[in-house]
Parts: sequence; C-alpha cells; structure tokens
Amino acid sequence: MQKKYLIFISSCQEDLKAERRELTRIVSEMGSIPITMDTFNITQEEDRKLIRKTIGECDYFLNLTAYRAGEAIGKSFALETEYSWALKAGIPVLALIIDEKARWKEAKKEKEESLAAALEAFKKKLGNHPCETWMNMGDLKQKAIGLLIREMNLNPRRGWAPANMVVEPSVANELCRLIQENNFLKTQIKMVDTDIERKIQESIKHIIKVLALNRISLSFYYIDGENWENSKAFRFLKLFRLLAPELNAPKSSAEISHFLGNILNPDLDRAVRKDFPVPSNTIKKIMADFAVLKLVKYSEINYLIPSREKSEGTWDLTEYGKEIYAAFRLRHLNLKLHPKNSSTKS
Repeated sequence: MQKKYLIFISSCQEDLKAERRELTRIVSEMGSIPITMDTFNITQEEDRKLIRKTIGECDYFLNLTAYRAGEAIGKSFALETEYSWALKAGIPVLALIIDEKARWKEAKKEKEESLAAALEAFKKKLGNHPCETWMNMGDLKQKAIGLLIREMNLNPRRGWAPANMVVEPSVANELCRLIQENNFLKTQIKMVDTDIERKIQESIKHIIKVLALNRISLSFYYIDGENWENSKAFRFLKLFRLLAPELNAPKSSAEISHFLGNILNPDLDRAVRKDFPVPSNTIKKIMADFAVLKLVKYSEINYLIPSREKSEGTWDLTEYGKEIYAAFRLRHLNLKLHPKNSSTKS
C-alpha cells in the first residue's frame, strides 16, 4: 500500500500564482496531496487557528519564495509566520528560493525597505533546511521534483491512506497478541536449554529452603476459651504444603484461618471457634510472605461466588506456586527411592 503525503505549500499569492499552480500539479502527480490555504485570510484570528492546525497535520512543509513576504502578521509576515508554525510542530521544511540572478519584474518586489530586508533575512533561515534555488518555471519544476523525492527517501513520514486500506484496530490488536504469544512460545522452547533449566531448579531449591528455614507462631482460640492459647511455631514449608492443595480454589483469609485452625489444633479434645480460630493478622502475614515469594496472589472481591462476603478478597496459588508445590511433592515421593538424600523437613 503506497502512502500519500500531505504537503503544505506556503508562498505569497501576489507574485507566484503560476508557480503555485505548478507545484500543486507536481505534488499531485507524485501521488501526494497538496495543501494550500488560498481561501483563508491569515490576518484573521480564526483563519490563523485553522491554518496552523492544518500545517501541524501535514507531513512536509514546502516553502516557495521570491520577492514578496505576504500579509503583515504582528511584527512578522505571512511566510515567516507559517514557517514558524511548521518548526514548532516538528514538520520537515523544504524551500524553493528564487535565484538572485533570475529575471524578475520590479513591480513584483517589495517596495518597503524594512520588509524587503526582513524577507532576505528569512531566506537565510530557509537555507538551513533542504533547499534549492530556481531561475524560471522550467528550473522550478526540476528542482521541486528532485527536492521532494530526495526528502521522501531520506526522511519518510507517517503519511496517509484511504480508510478502507487501513488495518482495523481489532485486527492490529490480534496481530500484536499473536506476535506476543509466538515470542512467548519461542522463549518457552529455549528454556529446555540446560543452563536455564539449571537456574530454574536452583530457584526452586532456594524457595523451598527459605520456606523450611522460616517459622511463625500460631495461636488458637477455642469455643470454651476466653483468649488465645497454645501458641506453637510452624515452619512456613509445612504451612505451604498444607495450604497449596486448598488454594487450587480461591480462599478468603477467614477460610484459611478456619482450615489451619482445625488441621493444626494441638488440643484435639477442644474445638476451635468457627470465626478466625487463628488470628487474622497472623494469616495476613503468612499470605503476604507467600505473595512476596510469588507463590500466591490476592484477588479483589469475587462476586461470582454467592457465599463470599462482599468485603472479602481471595487468595489462590500462582503458576510458580504450583511448580514449587509439585517440586516439593516430587522430592517427597522420591524419598522412598533415596531416603538418605533429603535433609529438608516439613
């Protein structure tokens, strides 16, 4: 699909009518879109706003200058004003400046000395951009084509295209998703590399070791009790081993407390209370530490579960957490084959 460039043609209408028409024809024949604001009056505030906005939407700014500066705009003049708008908008500026040796009628030159001097200073500014000088209409055509082609090749712009040829956002999004998925699959395939596998195994061993070395004290509240009792320290590894299968389905902090309170109750002759038999702040600390290790994740209110309190979020196992639990279980299942190789206790 060929891009069409919007090219703003800036020049004084008083002395360059034929030349402007020729530039418009050249730009059109090159497959681009010429933009002129001949029907607007740059001395009017509302028209100036529209002209400035239009320049900012173009791909290139093409200046054509001879010996007229155009309407006065404050302390400046039309050509310089449009040029300054293009610079501020970051639009590439191209210039076609009449050669000093070109034959030109005196009647088509600026009469006021200060304005003529300002125009000459402006031409020097244009010389800092890609520019050409021209002698006559034939020379102008040749220089304009060369200048435009060279700039489009060296400095291609966004361009424009018919709406029916532009990719729909949904298609672009799907393409982006497929590219990301493809890259992900490539990454997964590369992970069979021995070195990466080794690093993964080292990471899993490290997490299991961290869980085995850290402990936390749990207290229990009984139905017939009046305060927390039977405080006992448990390894994080044991807590994770017990909770991991339960967290395959999301659980709230209250449900986790109820589960641990019942399964870890050190006094089986006494029943723990129903609501938070293990302190809620202890449960939150345990789950927060598991989250830091990327073993679990917290989800906000789950309205899809009718029994869930609206103020509760839920915890569930991450994919990484599932891998850690699988590695832990595999190690214990292998103990019967190599009972002396494991020093980690649960």
